[in-house]
Amino acid sequence: MKLRNRLLIRLFARFAAFCCRCLFLTLRVQVIQSTPGYSPHGEPDEEHRSLFCVWHDAILAAIFCGKTVNVAALVSQNYDGSVIADVLDAVGIQPVRGSSSRGGAAAIRQMFGLAERKHLVIATDGPRGPRRVVKDGIVYLASQSGRPIVPTAIASAWAWKPQGRWTDMLIPLPFSRVFVLGGTPIRIPKDLSPQQLGPYRDQVQQAMDTLQFQADHLAHGGKLEDTPRVIDAATPHSSHDSQPAQAA
Repeated sequence: MKLRNRLLIRLFARFAAFCCRCLFLTLRVQVIQSTPGYSPHGEPDEEHRSLFCVWHDAILAAIFCGKTVNVAALVSQNYDGSVIADVLDAVGIQPVRGSSSRGGAAAIRQMFGLAERKHLVIATDGPRGPRRVVKDGIVYLASQSGRPIVPTAIASAWAWKPQGRWTDMLIPLPFSRVFVLGGTPIRIPKDLSPQQLGPYRDQVQQAMDTLQFQADHLAHGGKLEDTPRVIDAATPHSSHDSQPAQAA
């Protein structure tokens, strides 16, 4: 049964945010970034403002794995998006409503303005899938705004993954370990036409697939071949490893 009362939806979203905060208090979160400075957990400056590309199934961990600073996120205009938008608002992330099927043009215009002063987070395969397939929107936004795309992958071996209509959802279980990997920023040439986006979309897809493989590998006890720098996500509610991941 879906809630229809707007006040009840907001109350439910804030209760859900509180429960997620409590859950993430118990987790051991390790944040690894390939290029220092490109993180939503730091104040964005002109050099490092970015578009963070995540998978839809990882949005819960993306929201709560660390305290974000000056961040906006694209959220669909369907019912689930309304709840997520209120959860984002409760944790200080500005929601931007729109998707490829509803309100997309208005959302893109708003995102252009926000890119001048905020980090932007986009679940590129939402809201209808296909699962873990990069769409053109984030590439177009990067080309028009001049902001780099930072591939981001999240994994936890001990997690509940309830199945939705087209994807599952990663919900780490209490006291589990979560890996958050930020890839090398990808610069997209300026002012590409829609017909020119394909090769760069494929580049982002390959980066996301590789990074997700590395995150899953780490979550199941593996080691990275390279040794990215591990940073503190500046979160008061998670414990973080202070040592870099060791090379295999």
